[in-house]
Amino acid sequence: MNQEFIDALNEIEKEKGISKEIVFEALESALVSSYRKNYGTSQNVVVNMNRETGEIRLFASKDIVENVENDQLEISLEEAKKIDPNYEVGDVYNLEIHPKNFGRIAAQTAKQVVIQRIKDAERDIVFEEFVEREKEIITGVVQRKAYNNVYVDLGTTEAVLPYSEQISNERYEHGDRYKMLILSVEKSTKGPQIILSRSHPDLIKRLFELEVPEVSEGIVEIYSISREAGSRTKIAVFSRDPEVDPLGACVGYKGQRVNAIVDEIHNEKIDIVIYEKEIDKFIANSLSPSKVEKVFVNEAEKSALAIVPDYQLSLAIGKEGQNVRLAAKLTGWKIDIKSNEQFEAYLEDRGITEEELLNEFANAKKEVHEERKSSEETIDSEDFSKNNEIKEIQEDESLELDSSKEEYEDTDQVEEIEEDKENDN
Repeated sequence: MNQEFIDALNEIEKEKGISKEIVFEALESALVSSYRKNYGTSQNVVVNMNRETGEIRLFASKDIVENVENDQLEISLEEAKKIDPNYEVGDVYNLEIHPKNFGRIAAQTAKQVVIQRIKDAERDIVFEEFVEREKEIITGVVQRKAYNNVYVDLGTTEAVLPYSEQISNERYEHGDRYKMLILSVEKSTKGPQIILSRSHPDLIKRLFELEVPEVSEGIVEIYSISREAGSRTKIAVFSRDPEVDPLGACVGYKGQRVNAIVDEIHNEKIDIVIYEKEIDKFIANSLSPSKVEKVFVNEAEKSALAIVPDYQLSLAIGKEGQNVRLAAKLTGWKIDIKSNEQFEAYLEDRGITEEELLNEFANAKKEVHEERKSSEETIDSEDFSKNNEIKEIQEDESLELDSSKEEYEDTDQVEEIEEDKENDN
């Protein structure tokens, strides 16, 4: 090693951010392994590299013992004292060695270590860059397909779009550009593994943040999203500013904003609805584009019965139940849909009126609240009992302690009296 090597390390440290000390330590360790491999020895070897000049010194490390059993690892105290009279049993003697051709081995090893450290550093840089961008959108170019996975060029590295995160009607041909969600970033032996997604609901959220300034600024917020990728998405929004229409902001002038998002996800339908705190209104909105006349809410079961015009029943349910299924995911409630005609028949079969149905749901809600209240009171009562038990135990322990103290004091008094009697005698 020479000054050129040190200068090269300085340059690498500056450009790649790789500490020279890390390279030196890795190189010393690698040189030990190379020595043992090339010279077939079991010696304990220590390699020291001068941080200023790059000079390498190799030492065979031996334990100082009374009787030598393995001359590769041990040296006798008698021999050691010939070198230095201060040596004692248990000390370690380092003998500098100069193996033939070790300079060539050192040069090859140094090259390999530096190359590997550069690769590791570059992988770490890529990992740190992308791990901070999880759940963000990135544009990538399709490179190839393998085992149903799509490999995407992100510029500085390659990522994978797994089959489970793809949209079934997208082709992913070589050279195609897509906006994708960075789903996760993990370390692996081959470098950072970046997983992308085209089907995750958060992709829709990020696209709205890109296209709608009111969303990115937090004026309009996305409450929830339900998605069946490639087919249809429902998104519930609300505004923190009463003067800003959340629906209009997301749709844009002549639908420009929402259409840009639809184009990006290849004509997947998007229903934008208004989020309402009143669950019956929210459920009615979630069934858009169908009109909903009434919603009966059963809070006890977190379910709802939505009544729609007869001619809108199929629209409310959707193809293969998609509309009501997405509405249920969007609201988090189980939703049953009936037409006016079906609802009247339902009431007639049960022999109840609409008002009685409302009372039935209200009573169920009341029972749930009472059960919760009773449960809370039981917990409070148990806590009170436990506290009293603890207090009683503490009081009992205190009484026992006082009693013991009195007994101890009484014993001391008896001993003092007996001592006085003996002294009198």
